[in-house]
Amino acid sequence: MLRVDIRDLDRGPVKTVGEIESSDPAVAGLGFAFGEPILVSGELQKAGEGEFLWRGRIHGVVLGECRRCLTDVRQELDVPADVLFSSDPEAAEDPSVYPLPVSAAQVDVTAAVREEVALAVSPLVLCREDCAGLCPRCGADLNAGPCDCARSAEPV
Repeated sequence: MLRVDIRDLDRGPVKTVGEIESSDPAVAGLGFAFGEPILVSGELQKAGEGEFLWRGRIHGVVLGECRRCLTDVRQELDVPADVLFSSDPEAAEDPSVYPLPVSAAQVDVTAAVREEVALAVSPLVLCREDCAGLCPRCGADLNAGPCDCARSAEPV
């Protein structure tokens, strides 16, 4: 469960464990395809009056294409997260703090997970560091070797 009742934190830190499916509205609009549910685990604890610290780990697989040769690429995510939630109105201006209403009864870490995933995923992935890409003339995959264009462009 990624939502914790604040009253439960009076007894100490609360474990947060859950999955976010690729079809979940929480990750809609990110522009990524997920190969499996995003696994989330962590612990939420009080960090002061109206402040709560979540320390967690986010694991998942993002599917994409190599930016040079367009082959399928799996990007493994294993992201540590330290997130502060606060009901202090002055903290609301700090982009590293997730604001909570003063009357909040729960802390939901889902929005923080979404942001951590968005920041961790590279939009420009490569299938491998030395990817040769595609021939700009014929579209052949140059990782498989030179294409006929390369041979015909050589001086005679």
